[in-house]
Amino acid sequence: MKKIFLAFLIPAVMLAITATLSAEVRVTKVFTDNAVLQRDMPIKVWGWAEPGEKVTVTFAGESGEYTACPCGIWLVTLPAMTANTEGQDLVISGKENTLTFTNILLGDLWICSGQSNMEWTIGGSIVTDEEANGDFSLIRFNRARHIQASSPQDELDSGGWVVCKDGAQKNTTAVGFHFAMRLVAETGVPVGLIDSNWGGSNINSWIPDEGWFLLPELEKQGEAIKAKREKGEDEGCGGMYYKMLAPWRHTPIKGAIWYQGCSNTGEGGFYYYKQKAMITEWRNIWGQGDFPFYWVQLANFQAANDDPNASIGWALLRDGQTRCMEVAGSGQAVIIDIGEGADIHPRNKFDVGNRLALWALKNEFGKDVEPCSPLFKELKIDGNKAVVTFDHVGGGLVVGKKDSREPMTVDADGKLQRFAVAGEDLKFFWADAKIVGTDTVELIAAEVENPVAVRYAWLVNPEGCNLYSAEGLPATPFRTDE
Repeated sequence: MKKIFLAFLIPAVMLAITATLSAEVRVTKVFTDNAVLQRDMPIKVWGWAEPGEKVTVTFAGESGEYTACPCGIWLVTLPAMTANTEGQDLVISGKENTLTFTNILLGDLWICSGQSNMEWTIGGSIVTDEEANGDFSLIRFNRARHIQASSPQDELDSGGWVVCKDGAQKNTTAVGFHFAMRLVAETGVPVGLIDSNWGGSNINSWIPDEGWFLLPELEKQGEAIKAKREKGEDEGCGGMYYKMLAPWRHTPIKGAIWYQGCSNTGEGGFYYYKQKAMITEWRNIWGQGDFPFYWVQLANFQAANDDPNASIGWALLRDGQTRCMEVAGSGQAVIIDIGEGADIHPRNKFDVGNRLALWALKNEFGKDVEPCSPLFKELKIDGNKAVVTFDHVGGGLVVGKKDSREPMTVDADGKLQRFAVAGEDLKFFWADAKIVGTDTVELIAAEVENPVAVRYAWLVNPEGCNLYSAEGLPATPFRTDE
């Protein structure tokens, strides 16, 4: 264990540690008062001290010690422990000083990363007074400052861990907070939010260098990044990961939630390769296997477009996000029904967090819920009818209405919107659509005698799309033409 840890840590920080080494035991802000440590996994506490100094760590009745290596690094591993909602002390002792961190919980650590819609706080969202000011002491957050680096760092620049009570939660990720609220309410397990995100960031900034060589489609760009690194040039690729997430890479986590893509819409479906590579490389770095990774598909945005043949980057990127569901242990929250056409930052983060939480409740806690929005399964042609079947329909397909944070309601007299049908010329026309059975929709377009392809919600803003599962999850946008 010692050799593995040191081999992983030393190359990135050797020079920095040598320059800042002091006789006192020191830790990064991964460890502060009010921290959450990952339950059910060996607990790793690490930091720096004088070379050869013996460091002792005590927590929850367990103790361990480690002699700092020649470069001043130490790591103490304590046995795995179950969730605990009662705050305890974490005591770290060296020959010159003792660090005592109070009110430490054992629960689940979730990375909350991406761009501005993940960074968006409770204070700027549609929330109740209780959510904004109440006591949610089993939820804590550690929000990274906006700093980049060109190689993996171990010092975390943040204000440390903050308990979500007395209004302090107004400064954390709203998506992460609502995600955690749902999990804590249904399981009682504390949640720690690793609040590392940056408004306007491109996914490139979150992909470590090695990730660019995991897929052949990315290797050319990876070689270009490598060449610039060798020349001492830095174009920002990986920079946010290296400073804002890399300090957590020695710490066991539960999983990650991700909300990003607006800054990559010009790449369309190619986004699939980048997100897949990023997920894979993060998992490689943490070494915990296929830890859960759940993301938010981009919301509806901009003015509604009534041209069924309009196809732009947003629809293509959403499709790339959906394709990523082939990655093991992944899941997608569809939110094309709760965006705001005039604002790229929808204020309803409540539904976003709750839809993400469904995936964790199902996969990590075994709850009997359907987390997946209805997904296209099959297209069959019956004369002038296009017949589409769906997977993940839960209690069955319905025509629904959604108003802000209010639950979806069934629109018994409603008509399905935003389905389009095309013939061999692939010119699409809006279709009359009706639900047939629990998982099937029949489509007819008067202009198309021999349909060959179908699209649903295939626009930057498919305003009015209203196909849902009975559980209130909007159907996933799709197209059958390539």
